[in-house]
Amino acid sequence: MLSQKKKNTANKANQETLSPIYASRELNQPIPKYELPQGQTPSATVAQLITDELNLDGNPALNLASFVTTWMEPEAKELMALTVSKNFVDVDEYPQSAEIHDRCVNIVANLFHAPDHENAVGCATVGSSEAIHLAGLALKWRWKEKMSQQGKPTDRPNIVMGHNVQVCWEKFARYFDVEPRYVELSETRYIIGVEEAISLVDENTIAVVGILGSTYTGEYEPISELNQALDLLQEKTGLDIPIHVDAASGGFVAPFIQPHLKWDFLLDRVVSINTSGHKYGLVYPGIGWVVWRDRKHLPEDLVFHVNYLGGDHPTFNLNFSRSTGQIISQYYNFLRLGRTGYSEIMRSLSSTAKFLSKEISEMGHFEVVSKIDALPVVCFKANSELPYTVFDLSEYLKGRGWIVPAYTLAPNAEHISVLRIVVREGLSEDMASMLLEDIKRACDHLESISQSNRPKAKRHSHKTIGVC
Repeated sequence: MLSQKKKNTANKANQETLSPIYASRELNQPIPKYELPQGQTPSATVAQLITDELNLDGNPALNLASFVTTWMEPEAKELMALTVSKNFVDVDEYPQSAEIHDRCVNIVANLFHAPDHENAVGCATVGSSEAIHLAGLALKWRWKEKMSQQGKPTDRPNIVMGHNVQVCWEKFARYFDVEPRYVELSETRYIIGVEEAISLVDENTIAVVGILGSTYTGEYEPISELNQALDLLQEKTGLDIPIHVDAASGGFVAPFIQPHLKWDFLLDRVVSINTSGHKYGLVYPGIGWVVWRDRKHLPEDLVFHVNYLGGDHPTFNLNFSRSTGQIISQYYNFLRLGRTGYSEIMRSLSSTAKFLSKEISEMGHFEVVSKIDALPVVCFKANSELPYTVFDLSEYLKGRGWIVPAYTLAPNAEHISVLRIVVREGLSEDMASMLLEDIKRACDHLESISQSNRPKAKRHSHKTIGVC
């Protein structure tokens, strides 16, 4: 028998190396985990070893926490594989990829009713986080220019937004030294309040942010009402405050199933919009878009010109090198689906979300807090008299493979805990019916357990919600 010291040494060695049994014919010694091996390893062995570890991840098809696309057509994946090695910034080497990128910008600008979409101003980004940072910088630079012309200080910019914004807005404010002014939520309002937002605005406000599809509940914020309120504010005070729309989730939903909703460049104060191609744009992770109303809203000082890749090409980004694959995949979807295809898909997803909302409401255990006229998202909270929490239900569903996040809402509604189901392609009504059966089974099981001897699942802060 090994001594305890030798046992510990053996355990540590096991934890720091990989020793797959199936590879014993090819391997003479374990592979280190945290440093480069001394020699090479057969490719098939390494691929199998990594595949085995990845099996411990959740199933993307059952990950109802994420807004991010988990399925694409085979032809789109082939195009992505064909172009994954092309570095998009090498415009001289890959001019047709740059042309396709510009067409995508035109298409997005047209979809959002830009006044001159044929000369659209915008760019692809890695996701909405980068897009938001770029749009925020443009807003700050425009504000600084205006204040300088008036001979006023430019060291105290602020931005007004609901406390339900995604964490990338908090990052923007902190990284780029902009004071965030948050509209707090309430017992009955889980998105920005118009009057509350206007009360926070002053001459140092670079913009008011409206969200087309809240991460927390899927609701659309009242962007048209914000526009009207800011018009009235200008009439009274002379303050001319723009709006940025964070359409990360709703940018590829509202135009197709709520076409009469006014939220985009049809509103005069909307100067920039971001959206995520890798959410309801139906592309695998790694693609976002930001577009501006016109060229004057993107200050020239923020645009750089590089020629060391050959030729001269203007660039405005935080991330330089990136694969062309996701851009090409986005263009594939635009051509493949068109308005009719996107509309059919979004109507189908909305129908599944309405089905889930109705069935969950009729269970009698929960109150649905999401809206049926917004994103295809079902957000619900447990009735107070239940002997279990949404955290318990979330943990139980993991046993069946479902990833349904439980979390608290943002201040001042953080005492309200909810579950959220994001309906994406792949969650058919048949799969939704199986999810409902598992929810009912979970409720029966949790109700049968005494609360006194059942450990509570750990509650997570609202800031731990992950959305790209």
